[in-house]
Formats: sequence, C-alpha cells, structure tokens
Amino acid sequence: MRIRITFSKTAAMRYTGHLDLQRAWERTFRRAGLPLAYSQGFHPQPKLNLACALPLGFTSECEVIDAWLEAVLSNSDIQTALAGALPPGIRIYTLEEIDPHSPALQTQVQSTEYWVTLLDALPDLDARLERVLSASSIPRQRRGKSYDLRPLIEEIQHLEDGTDHLPRLAMRLAARESATGRPEEVLAELGVGIEAARVHRVKLYFQDKSL
Repeated sequence: MRIRITFSKTAAMRYTGHLDLQRAWERTFRRAGLPLAYSQGFHPQPKLNLACALPLGFTSECEVIDAWLEAVLSNSDIQTALAGALPPGIRIYTLEEIDPHSPALQTQVQSTEYWVTLLDALPDLDARLERVLSASSIPRQRRGKSYDLRPLIEEIQHLEDGTDHLPRLAMRLAARESATGRPEEVLAELGVGIEAARVHRVKLYFQDKSL
C-alpha cells in the first residue's frame, strides 16, 4: 500500500538536510515496526519520496512524503505506530492511503509559498520590493549557469509585522523540476543575506489540485 503523510519540520530539525530527513523517516518506520517496502537490486533503497527538497536551515508546516508498505494496515494503526517513533522536530498532520499508481509527488509540485521573517528592520523594504517586482528580468547565476530569476517569482507580499515587530514577507515561488525559485536568491536581490532571515514554508501548490 502507498500512504501519503503531511508533516511539519520544526526548529529542532532546521539543520537536517534533505537526504538526512529521508533517512530519519526510514529509521522512524523501522522503529515503529512498520513493513516499509524497498526497491529491488544490489542496493535496495526504501520506497520513500519527499515532494520537494527543503533547503538547510528552513522550517516547514507543509512537507509531504509518500511511503510504500508491504502490508495493508489501517491508517489509524499506521499513525499510532509512527507517533511513538517520530524524532523531535517532526509532527504528522495527516496520513492517508492513496492510489499506488498516482504520479510521483516530485512531478506534481508547481510552486511553493514561504513566510520570511527579517531579523533586522528595513525602512525602505517596500521600495526594494517594488524594484524587484517591476524588473523585467533579474539575471543571476547558479552553479555556473545563467538564468532569469524574475519569472520564478510568482508573488511577494509585505505582511504585517509579527508580535516581535520584525518585518515579514510572503513569497510564492515556482518549484517545477526545471524552474525553481529559491527564497535566499530573492532575499539577495533585496539586499538581505540569508543569515539575516528565518524562512518557513507554509504551502505546496500541486499540479493536481486534489493533492
């Protein structure tokens, strides 16, 4: 059976990378005594698929992972078993069985939404946002290759300051396989280093609206 889990990755796992997060889920299924399925071949791999890699240092309330089990169990039994085995920093929101032939999660993500808290006040923040949003193109380099950041920025909003009086932004960025916008690159265009911000992912937008 194939199950889909929506979960949060909190501050306790902020510095756990994508591959280590997948390993953490494998260990969780093992500790829970659940029959996680593995691929065939000389180097069997656990059948676990995360929807979208979350950069190191970011937190999230909308992560999604698909897992395949070698036995059919009730959702409640699976969730109960996992709850006692989860590491600090992961909290399950929903768990459901899905069609095992559904498309891979990674192929369905279209865009992602982040809330960004800036750790320092920027009196001219709105002017900086207007400069970025009004640009016809924003040439940048990633791993030695040139690309245009502007079409990857779907939306940016200046939110009301939080109770800590720090400025906050909402960013919706493209997250397709061949076109992915990154919050740290948008922040760089605003003149803000990633070390001066806290980034939290709040929503994944999927091609299939039912996901």
